[in-house]
Amino acid sequence: MTTSSNAGTGGSDATDGTTHARPGTDVVCLGETMVTFMPAGPGRLADVTTFERGIGGAESNVACALARTGHRARWISRVGTDGFGDHIRDAVAACGVDVTHVQRDPDRPTGVYFRTAGERATGTETGAGEAEVAYYRAGSAASAMAPGLLDDHALRDTRVIHLSGITAALSDSCLDVLRTLTAPTPGRPLVSFDVNYRVGLWRDRTVRGPGLLLDLARRCDLVFVGEDEAAAAWDLHGPGAVRDALPEPAVLVVKQGADGATAYARQADGSDTVTTAPALAVDVVAPVGAGDAFAAGFLSATLRDLPVFERIRHGHLMAAASLTVPGDLGTPPSRGLADRLARLDPADWGRLRLGPGWTTHGDAPDNPSSDTDSHGVHNPRVEVRTP
Repeated sequence: MTTSSNAGTGGSDATDGTTHARPGTDVVCLGETMVTFMPAGPGRLADVTTFERGIGGAESNVACALARTGHRARWISRVGTDGFGDHIRDAVAACGVDVTHVQRDPDRPTGVYFRTAGERATGTETGAGEAEVAYYRAGSAASAMAPGLLDDHALRDTRVIHLSGITAALSDSCLDVLRTLTAPTPGRPLVSFDVNYRVGLWRDRTVRGPGLLLDLARRCDLVFVGEDEAAAAWDLHGPGAVRDALPEPAVLVVKQGADGATAYARQADGSDTVTTAPALAVDVVAPVGAGDAFAAGFLSATLRDLPVFERIRHGHLMAAASLTVPGDLGTPPSRGLADRLARLDPADWGRLRLGPGWTTHGDAPDNPSSDTDSHGVHNPRVEVRTP
């Protein structure tokens, strides 16, 4: 494992990945958010009779997590003028996200979907009933996003634009939005892209989908992709193979599930610094939203110019906050607690086990002599395992 404190995030105007302070927001996230209906109990969608309402959207999940950790976040999208659109806009705003540029469409509905416990389907699942999702988003307000409908100043007045491959699958006009925002124009903000391959969204364009996602990723500065996604979409196996296929982004993060994540950060001389950080032991409640939370944690640490190794660890910690709750949005750890855990030595990190409630029942006090465990963490939900 190699770490580097000077590896940056990747920028369109600097090969060392330096981000440049800009007025306005820290991060703008653009993409569709839907009302999600989650089963009140286990079982197939065919058998479940009671659902709990929430919201789900990769980009708004990132915006909410960032806002709740003290960053200025803006979410841009379109929703219907229906009650579901009201609910989504209010729920995202309640997290502290700027929603003033969310458009309302009187002619198209807000998208909804029903799901079981699985987060996504890449086409490689073997378990019966795994990742069962039913989308009702065709013709939604968000699918009508187009370059000419968006406020260019609201998109450019930021340090980072965060996008997802999900948006590219919604419609040709949505794909045009991503192509516009990822175009290599002078002075553009850092562009972050989560591949987010969802095989169900590309059924009508199965052959085109993976290629489109690869082309978009090559135009971005910071790219997140799951090892399983890369295998399913591009038949690429292992972080090295993914980097070979995606040499353009200044930073590439390959998420490896329970094994951790590997980041490739390009240096000024064109070489890569390769950084690997193991994941945490987590008592998983539901896997939904973990990938979005990881991206938020990595972006948060990027905005604070932390070393790449700590950026990955912050991603793991934010993912753990999502994994230990039933919905998409977990309560992020306080910045003090996250910083303290992210700086643990490898042995102590390996002994941690995080369970439900770990972010809401603990703190990271400034006084090291206070009633804390050996890691400075006072939290009964954080278990330090004995070797």
